[in-house]
Amino acid sequence: MMRAAGKALLHGHHHKKDLNVEAPTYHAATPSTTDATRLAQSVAPLHQTHAAQSGFVPLSDGRAAFAARVALADAAECSLDVQYYIWHGDMTGVLLFDALVRAAERGVHVRLLLDDNNTVGLDTIITALNAHPNIEVKLFNAFTTRRWRALGYLTDFSRLNRRMHNKSFTADRQVTIVGGRNIGDEYFEAGDNALFIDVDIMAIGPVVGDVADDFERYWTSDASSPAERVVCQPRTAAAGALSSIGEQMARKPQARAYIDAISQQSFVRDLLAGRLRFEWATVSLVSDNPDKGLGKAPHYTLVWPRLQQILGDPTHELELVSPYLVPTQAGVEAFAGLAQRGVKVTLLTNSLEATDIVAVHAGYAKRRRSLLMAGTALFELKRMASIPKVRDRGLTGGSGSSLHAKVFTIDRQRVFIGSFNFDPRSQKLNTEMGFIIESPALASEMADNIGRLLASHAYQVRMIGMDGKLEWIDQADSRTTTYRLEPGASLWRRVGVKVVALLPIDWLL
Repeated sequence: MMRAAGKALLHGHHHKKDLNVEAPTYHAATPSTTDATRLAQSVAPLHQTHAAQSGFVPLSDGRAAFAARVALADAAECSLDVQYYIWHGDMTGVLLFDALVRAAERGVHVRLLLDDNNTVGLDTIITALNAHPNIEVKLFNAFTTRRWRALGYLTDFSRLNRRMHNKSFTADRQVTIVGGRNIGDEYFEAGDNALFIDVDIMAIGPVVGDVADDFERYWTSDASSPAERVVCQPRTAAAGALSSIGEQMARKPQARAYIDAISQQSFVRDLLAGRLRFEWATVSLVSDNPDKGLGKAPHYTLVWPRLQQILGDPTHELELVSPYLVPTQAGVEAFAGLAQRGVKVTLLTNSLEATDIVAVHAGYAKRRRSLLMAGTALFELKRMASIPKVRDRGLTGGSGSSLHAKVFTIDRQRVFIGSFNFDPRSQKLNTEMGFIIESPALASEMADNIGRLLASHAYQVRMIGMDGKLEWIDQADSRTTTYRLEPGASLWRRVGVKVVALLPIDWLL
């Protein structure tokens, strides 16, 4: 499956569009055009026995999550609709670009929608991909100034401050992957960079059509610009650069070792053979109106009010995992209301030593005392070299040093997994998406896994007396260690948080 990775890039097997020839007009894949694919025929018998429910498989292991994406790309026969906030040009990013090219070489219509905030350094690759007759690339809220992007914020801040945070990967309108992962080595347990704890959901059934239709909304949105209108790169030079990147990547021992490890994964082989075990439940997609990226979406079309409506009010237990937790005063009051009604509220976010965005931690840190006074149980993930793998499909299934998963569990009955952070940016600025899964079995399992993570890999934050001082309790390895300053953080990092916390920038976080 993966041993062919790099082949299309290495040998330049991509056709360049003639600049004087109008590109072909594509139409979105429809159920009628995808029902005959191998993926459709493999999942059809499962649909028949589960009525209106959708099947799902959690992907907590980073390498399995990467293998699933490449495998779907290799199995696709009709269409690939791919939408991401971040796509790095590193090892896994190049290998996935190559998977898209391989699919296009087989005649698959590939559509790639990227948020333009994180495409720095990718213009040549984007041009090369877009030059293939079977690949279209669009950029969400594109920067018109490519080299000096920061200048764009001076003239167009209100638009460029709004980003597309969605993540989805859909093959033949039959199988989709939605969750928290972007595309890059840190998300897939590859390379030497800090790794993230994250989770995706691979799904089949009715919800896949919802994801495909939602992609179409974004693809045709006024915020999405065809790459050729934005990126000015000579196409011949871009194609050569793409081939060179593939050759360099294939020569790296680390890449060869990773490809060998991924080749042992068997997701699509099992899927096509009917061996992959799906769980079945009512799965609902929640996704922001893409006009949110232009500041024009009505409030009722946004994720946050729909999440509140669908999830309802917890009656017993709420567990919220968010790497970027900026509750604001309104959020603190909401948690206080739940606690007063007897709901056990547990919050997990990154500690200062584990976070990758100090400014966001500052927006959270100034609310810690209020959260504790409101009656919530507050935990912060420690920074670690690795987290041992255990046999579960929740948040402890992969190595990692920082939290990136976004998960809510409600009363051990319902689960949200997606891109939505509990912060003002997710609520009001960025577009977001995710699945709400009505599965007591998954909700209980995720809640139990979160509990194990709290016990072994997180500090519990407590308030000492009434003077507002905090302490961090570490109970790992059957020992209790108490810290009176934020553990693992330097003096300058702590001072930086206090300074940033004084700034009125919560709405940006």
